Amino acid sequence: MVRAEIYAEGGGPPGRVTNIRCREGFTKLIERCGVDSGKFDVIACGGRGDAWNDFQDAHAEADEACYVALLIDSETPLADIEEAWKHLEFGDGWQKPPDAQDDQVLFMTTCMETWIVADRKTLLEHFGENLDASALPELDNLEERRRGYLNDRLESATLLCPDPFNKGRNSFQVLGKIDPNVLEEHLPSFRRVRRILRDKLV
Repeated sequence: MVRAEIYAEGGGPPGRVTNIRCREGFTKLIERCGVDSGKFDVIACGGRGDAWNDFQDAHAEADEACYVALLIDSETPLADIEEAWKHLEFGDGWQKPPDAQDDQVLFMTTCMETWIVADRKTLLEHFGENLDASALPELDNLEERRRGYLNDRLESATLLCPDPFNKGRNSFQVLGKIDPNVLEEHLPSFRRVRRILRDKLV
């Protein structure tokens, strides 16, 4: 049986509350994608460079029974969602490790906030009636939006809510509640992530 180790960008240093929340949020979302929690582990790595380094180490040591993945923001829109390593080489200068495959890179395009802002029902359920949905971006072409813009829109939309959106403080709690079926409707890169995880682990 193949097991997965998923090295995720986000959460800060190990042991911090945000690190725990990051791991829990991604784990819940992947379970909602139809993957049994016993088949994968999410490792919250903190910064982008830390996730990259941890992934490289794990990839070098993995055997055939272990699927090692890097779950990371794309930072910018993708020219081709299937050519992950080309995107990382161009944007970050990261060279594909020996024997690595494109399906080992799971992109949040352009960032985690893209996933969160796509599910309006969950946003309303989490933040309540004071959510200003008119401040949220249109659902069309969400993966073309800048990461800073999406974060600003979420903060503006939840400004009058009891617990406004804040990256780190409550973002991972919302992440764990979002509906992958809704994300599939609007986000091609998320459809790719879900397809890969199900192909590898279901």
